[in-house]
Amino acid sequence: MDALAGPDMLVDPADYNDQMADHQDVAIITPQHLDEDVLEEHEPLADDYEAMKAVVLPLNTDLETEAETVSTWHIQDWRNLQRREHGPIMMCGGYPWYAIVLASRPLPNGVLHLLMMRVNRRILFFPYGNNVEHASFYLEHGYGEEKPAEDWYACVQFALVLWNPNDPSIYTSHSANHRFTMEEGDWGFTRFAEIRKLFHGLWEDKSRPMVENDAVNMSAYIRIVKDPTGVLWHNFINYDSKKVTGYVGLKNQGATCYLNSLLQSLYFTNAFRKAIYQIPTENEETFSNSAYTLQRLFYQLQTSNDAVSTSELTRSFGWETKHIFEQQDVQELSRKLMERMEEKMKGTDAENALAKLFVGRTKTYVSCINVNYESSRVEDFWDIQLNVSGNKNLDESFKDYIQVETMDGENKYFAEGYGLQDAKKGVIFESFPQVLHLQLKRFEYDVNRDAMMKVNDRYEFPEIFDATPYLSEDADKSEPYIYQLHGVLVHSGDFNAGHYYAFLKPTKDGLFYKFDDDRVTRATMKEVLEENFGGDYNLPNGHAIQGVRNPYTRTLSTKRSMSAYMLVYLRKTRLDSILPDVSNDDTPAHLQRKLEEERLYREQKRKEREEAHLYLPVKVITEENFKAYQGFDLTVWDVDPAHDPAAPRSYRTLRTMTIGELTKKIAVDIDKEADHLRLWVMVNRQNKTVRPDQPLMDSLMTIEDAHAKFGTKGHEFRVWIEEATRLEGGRPVWPDIQHQPNNNSQILIFVKYFDAEAQSLKGAGYFYMRKHDKVPELAPPILQLMGWGPGVSLKLYEEIKPAMIEPLKQKQSLNQAEIQDGDIICFQKALRGDECTALSQAGKYIDAREIYDHLLNRIMVRFCPKFPKTDEDQTFTLELSKKMTYDQFSSRVGEYLGVDPTHLRFTTVNPNNGNPKMAVKRNLSHNLAQILSSQFSQYNNQMSNQLYFEILELSLSELETKKSLKITWLSEGITKEETFDILVAKNGIIADVLPALQKKAKLDDATTRQVRVYEVHSGKVYKELTPDHSVVGIGEYVQLYAEKVPDEELKAEEGDKFINAFHFQKEPSKPHGTPFKFLLKPGEFFKDTKARLEKRTGIKGKQFEKIKFAVVQRISYSRPVYLTDEDILYDVASEFDDLLGLDHADRSRGFWSRGDSIFIR
Repeated sequence: MDALAGPDMLVDPADYNDQMADHQDVAIITPQHLDEDVLEEHEPLADDYEAMKAVVLPLNTDLETEAETVSTWHIQDWRNLQRREHGPIMMCGGYPWYAIVLASRPLPNGVLHLLMMRVNRRILFFPYGNNVEHASFYLEHGYGEEKPAEDWYACVQFALVLWNPNDPSIYTSHSANHRFTMEEGDWGFTRFAEIRKLFHGLWEDKSRPMVENDAVNMSAYIRIVKDPTGVLWHNFINYDSKKVTGYVGLKNQGATCYLNSLLQSLYFTNAFRKAIYQIPTENEETFSNSAYTLQRLFYQLQTSNDAVSTSELTRSFGWETKHIFEQQDVQELSRKLMERMEEKMKGTDAENALAKLFVGRTKTYVSCINVNYESSRVEDFWDIQLNVSGNKNLDESFKDYIQVETMDGENKYFAEGYGLQDAKKGVIFESFPQVLHLQLKRFEYDVNRDAMMKVNDRYEFPEIFDATPYLSEDADKSEPYIYQLHGVLVHSGDFNAGHYYAFLKPTKDGLFYKFDDDRVTRATMKEVLEENFGGDYNLPNGHAIQGVRNPYTRTLSTKRSMSAYMLVYLRKTRLDSILPDVSNDDTPAHLQRKLEEERLYREQKRKEREEAHLYLPVKVITEENFKAYQGFDLTVWDVDPAHDPAAPRSYRTLRTMTIGELTKKIAVDIDKEADHLRLWVMVNRQNKTVRPDQPLMDSLMTIEDAHAKFGTKGHEFRVWIEEATRLEGGRPVWPDIQHQPNNNSQILIFVKYFDAEAQSLKGAGYFYMRKHDKVPELAPPILQLMGWGPGVSLKLYEEIKPAMIEPLKQKQSLNQAEIQDGDIICFQKALRGDECTALSQAGKYIDAREIYDHLLNRIMVRFCPKFPKTDEDQTFTLELSKKMTYDQFSSRVGEYLGVDPTHLRFTTVNPNNGNPKMAVKRNLSHNLAQILSSQFSQYNNQMSNQLYFEILELSLSELETKKSLKITWLSEGITKEETFDILVAKNGIIADVLPALQKKAKLDDATTRQVRVYEVHSGKVYKELTPDHSVVGIGEYVQLYAEKVPDEELKAEEGDKFINAFHFQKEPSKPHGTPFKFLLKPGEFFKDTKARLEKRTGIKGKQFEKIKFAVVQRISYSRPVYLTDEDILYDVASEFDDLLGLDHADRSRGFWSRGDSIFIR
């Protein structure tokens, strides 16, 4: 709506509420604010239609005109017009059009009233109230009752000019671009002109008013333009990418547009897609398998009618929520994905398929000029990084890439056998791949700003590219290296914020399409090429503009914020093999089956949701369910019947189904006679149990009525099925359960049996008793139910609720014990003393109350390996008791793993990201419930049913005598780091650390003897630790580094001294990176010192050249003294505690300020 929000535009507020909920404006509407010089030069009259058209409706060279016309409506008797008026129909492009006027006239009290326009439908309005004192003009298609096809549309540029017929120099105009459709058949200007100005006084600087004698002319200039992409001025409401283009997009999870553009590029590299389909995944259909999730994604892109989610794929990468909200480097992501897929392809039919597509070869060489000697190395490449800065186009970047450097003078090359020689050094291509990925370096480090910046310079690339000039003379050129543009991946924005999308050409002779997350549209070649070259914005007449607002930074810029950062070219001679047809036959059959099953399941669930108001869920338990159940109550209601025989049966029943019909349905399922069954409604009691309450005797009552009258509100309808045990004449005889205050009616009792030997508690069945029966009278039916003789003694308990299991008193009646329908009696055999002793010694429960206590406190705990050694899932789940001590549950885990439990260590789990949190200490006073509970501050905020485990080389008791040190080993200067956790005796010394470091870092004896360890605080060397330094004083969070003492230090001469070096960015108070110790030589100029520093640090090339060196005093807030090549560092660093500072950008912050490097699990 931004284009309409100026002071000249307002729509009727009565229309606003109807339209804004589902309408989003994209039409461009502007009043004619013309350049003063242009007005002075032309001053067209309103009746000079050609001249006026050039001013109010100038040609846009980017659009092709299909038809245009101009027509004038002579409006008479303005004050007596109807509430709405239609002008004469005019034809343009074969379509009828007419103008509509919404006129206002003075009312008796002098107040002007807005007359609202209605043409077949309500159009739109703006929230400024009804009292808008303006005349309104609109353009509408003139089909009237004869409506065009539903998909009819026309892209129209139009201008409406209101002018005085007596003086054509008096006029006012507005113009707009709009996509006219059946839904939006009219468009125009609610606040076209203020009524007071039209009728009263002089019009602007003219000598008469606009409307004279109630007459005025309205000229309509209409131009219909061609729509090359099908979406010109489209508002994208209800836009269907699949219907319009045949392709679907990918959903953006948060900041995954960069991932979406790369995936679409790879998907439309059909040979890559077919290779992915060839990876065997039938036996590994898990969402942790990135090959399987990529196959699923590609197949859904082939078959889905809607945008596809990438969440399965990113989960298989091991990404967490934070990762999907971080922009990552596309080149790095592409390489990681290729590496992972190559691993999955090893040993399969697809092995080496990716290398054949994407790998080319370069030769790095040094060739002597005066002698016949050359040193070279041939390497594979998957993509090529090309400089944008300083180059105008692709050819210049390739010439820059292979430019030859001459090594002469002080920079001569040492050739073995020839000594120092003049030489030429460079890189040349030996071959290019079939699919050429070119990474354009749009992001570079700016030395002046000392920060990463986006390069928005104009940089051109062709549709057809010949790579032959960049091949070596010896390369095989029997087949042309001519490439066709297949994809342009675009970044819009700057370094700190932006958006990614892609232009791709799915078929070799087809069109380009724009893939912008979930939206796919057709694209023109200008959109693919010119608009992604970068550089300055220009108007069609060639004039530069003052600036365009960047939608991501909200700043004005004269340079385009959108530019290509990655190009995909396909070798023309291999197009058929790179872009083969991909059919269902190429897709794994198991994948098709799985996704079809999921589609049908989703469709079923969707249908169920739509019809949910017609149905009522019913859950049914039988005697068989009760007998199979071990636990509280009669069953657990939310378990899966496919995996648990105690699970209730679930039915989706029509609310209008009767109790009798439901009984028949259940009878068929359990293979019983329907007449022999009756349903009991189950209710939730106050003690949080669910028990049968009363039988449903009215077979004609509907399920809905029964649930409303007898069921528990907010739950599904739960029933218990009773089967008649007594028949007379083939008909069931049901017990009398008519309860009266003093009668002796029958009550339904369920019984459970605790088997002390088997340590099980299961349902035994049910029977009826009289209310006045005594507790001992329960024994005979129980013995009969179990098939036991009369001499078996029993103990009886009532299961009141999970934490209340009470023994029944022998002298009470069932009525006095408050036993009612649906109550549960638990029984066990009375055990002799020797039986109790034997069971206790075996660690078994001897009393039913103990087994109930176990059930109350049992917990299923999931154990995951903290450091998985293989891709195999080593996770397992154990049933434990919350009351177990540390030693008890670790013994159970050790028994499962087959390891000594004293060598197990457990770690709590962070609930936010699933990562390990804090090691569990062996505390005999804490039980498992306390360890897993987040209420205990020591293990606060953690998962309550999961622990990580690790198998230690030492026992926990031994481990308590050790100290854990985290040491970073520097193997190549300071550029390569490996961090190790090393255990050493608490009373040990640094010399004791070295053997463990040697083993973990795989060092030889000679290297180990020359290792030194130093301590770092705040990015600076604190002190070097001598071999006899005690480890007990080393803090838990201290950084320790170890390195081999450099050779130059071993050869240090008398007079040499050392300085500690550190890295910082702009200010010494902002240290970063790895500090180090450096040898200073007296009298050495700094230009020579830098050569040693380059070797010492391992930082090379341009990265080293960007470093500024300074001497910094250790005191806080000291200003750095920057060094020149002529300085002697030995003399400048005169104080013993002076530091050498390396001032350069902190690259550990990474691209787009991401916290972690990208990874794929």
